[in-house]
Amino acid sequence: MTTVAIVGAGEIGGATAHALASSDHVGRVLLIDAADGVAAGKALDIQQGGAIDRLHTRLDGTGDPTRATGCAVCVVADRAGAAAGEWRGEDGLAMLRQLVPCLSRAPIVFAGAWQAELLAMAAREAAVDRRRLIGSAAEAFASAVAAMVALEAACSPREVMLTVLGTPPSSLVVPWSEASIGGYGLQQVLSPPQITRLEARAARLWPPGPYALGAAAARLVTALLSSSRQSFCVLTQLDGEFGVRNRPGCLPARLAPHGIASTRVPELTTRERVQVQTALGA
Repeated sequence: MTTVAIVGAGEIGGATAHALASSDHVGRVLLIDAADGVAAGKALDIQQGGAIDRLHTRLDGTGDPTRATGCAVCVVADRAGAAAGEWRGEDGLAMLRQLVPCLSRAPIVFAGAWQAELLAMAAREAAVDRRRLIGSAAEAFASAVAAMVALEAACSPREVMLTVLGTPPSSLVVPWSEASIGGYGLQQVLSPPQITRLEARAARLWPPGPYALGAAAARLVTALLSSSRQSFCVLTQLDGEFGVRNRPGCLPARLAPHGIASTRVPELTTRERVQVQTALGA
């Protein structure tokens, strides 16, 4: 039975668990939180809802992080309790040091909006292979931008293809020259004033909400387990892309059960390349 462990039973963790259960692509979801009663209660609630929708995913809650042993993917989310919030900083690193020995080679998906530095610390200080470290909030942000573009172009969001580069939260760049709508270049469909308006609006879309973050994390988990041939916008530890090493940044990537299978550096205009290199501190 394929198990996905979610560390943190807060709003993002609960949304991720619900999205995974709804997809019915995972055999078991394990919610892990120091507030083990909250984790168990949230797992039971989602399980009961799944019975109504005829879903078959098993959900469990625990306060013991060692029960993540043997999981196929581990998601790092947010702790239960209003004051707890996302795993980040020294607390997050201490948690990862305890958790990583239990994970073998399982990929780690960072679901939160403010976990870029924690991902970098996992690579630098916990010595986790960069290919196993995947931030999913960039995919949530890209989906939000795509929805906004669809409104501007009066089309379905499914017709919009775009990616996001840079580093969240304050240095994200949408390369409009790479984007398309219904197979046509975005700049052929939208006018320069419309694109300028979209750029201004996109800057205000961060951070995505818990439901969007959970849905994006679940989407990447499903892609990891199925070796999807689709590309996703992920946060990863850069290794020479855009002239940057050992810093987190967003790139289009294809995923496999071991983590990131390959990344792609988009063809950018001179202006966009300068924007991205500035955002990454290159």
